[in-house]
Amino acid sequence: MFDPYEVRKDFPILNRTIRGRRLVYLDNAATTQKPRQVVAAIAKYYLWHNANVHRGLHTLSQEASQMYEEAHEHVAKFINARSWDEVVFTYNVTEALNLVAFTWGMVNVNPGDEIVTTVMEHHSNMLPWRRLARLRGAKVVHVDVTDSGELLYEEFEKVVNRRTRVVAVTLMSNVLGTITADVVKRVARLAHEYGAIVVADGAQYVPHVPTDVRDLGVDFLGFSGHKMLGPMGIGVLWGRREILEELEPFKSGGDTIKDVTLESVVWHDLPWRFEAGTPNVGGAVGLRAAVEYLTRLGMDAVRDHERELVRYTFKRFNEELGDEVEVYGPKDPEVRGGVVAFNVRGLSHHAVGMALDMFGIAVRTGKHCAHPLHYRLGVEGSVRASYYVYNVKEEVDELVASLRTIISLKDKLQTGEVDERVCTGT
Repeated sequence: MFDPYEVRKDFPILNRTIRGRRLVYLDNAATTQKPRQVVAAIAKYYLWHNANVHRGLHTLSQEASQMYEEAHEHVAKFINARSWDEVVFTYNVTEALNLVAFTWGMVNVNPGDEIVTTVMEHHSNMLPWRRLARLRGAKVVHVDVTDSGELLYEEFEKVVNRRTRVVAVTLMSNVLGTITADVVKRVARLAHEYGAIVVADGAQYVPHVPTDVRDLGVDFLGFSGHKMLGPMGIGVLWGRREILEELEPFKSGGDTIKDVTLESVVWHDLPWRFEAGTPNVGGAVGLRAAVEYLTRLGMDAVRDHERELVRYTFKRFNEELGDEVEVYGPKDPEVRGGVVAFNVRGLSHHAVGMALDMFGIAVRTGKHCAHPLHYRLGVEGSVRASYYVYNVKEEVDELVASLRTIISLKDKLQTGEVDERVCTGT
């Protein structure tokens, strides 16, 4: 196990005060903070090596190209890909999933085909498939979750059949925290029996759980750099080489080709055919630094740390808040990640979130880009606290103490009578 108190020293933003209180940052499922090492790597690139890649023989271009390619190699190793050329850099996981839908999907999904997904998907792994189905005359089939927020393999057995072309599924719910990897492995084998592909949303999984794409058995996996200590604007699509090689680019233009005449085009090798135009080289350098940082901590240790924080959160909620708070998702920390979505009974999620901000606690409120899941749960939204490597148990205590105060002021919060002075005791 790493020492989270030592880790915190690498994140200057955690020393900020919000409304007179030390920042408690619990919005990591939305984006993580960046350590000094990542910021320094990006700054070093722009200060000493900045040039366009694959476009020049001069020293700076050669250096930038090497740094950019090495970033692919480090990411490939991080997820145990067979080769770095299976790693395509995108803007984010949203673009990665759209890339699959509108390259592979537009060619291989036909009228009458079916696309299987789940009610717990983030919109990024739901809306592209709906749009594709509408354009191609296909049908989207949704697999439900249990009342406790778990995904059952048996539900996939009922709907995956010879008409299925795609199964799109998250590896971890951004609301419930449900980790589905064991189910997804079985689903991948089932889908392949019918000639379908499996597209996995790893945005909440890859940053928190040791990831082995070969073991998962999926065909595509997308994730974002900014959710794993890296910068915004850089994401990853991993795909099986044999599938990627069959595809034409999602976007075409500079660096996607080997040769162009007025009559024909020869597309570039992997992964460059999918990385059109000038890429986010600085973002790739930052992502490499983030991968190196997480590798030094050890992904098994990252998982253990978050599991312990969730276990401690449940314990403190039960001890101090009781029936005043409803928590969604599995109650077993072994099958959920570092995400705790909840509501305070009798208060809107937005009211709770704004009140927590008065205590310097940053959480997310709303439907978290997962509207159908919230409707399935029967709620209009939720408060989401999400953890990462720099969070500590004392911050859980602050969350619980603040919620206890908010609950004591429930009547005034319901009528809008509470302001910052009342919540903070000033």
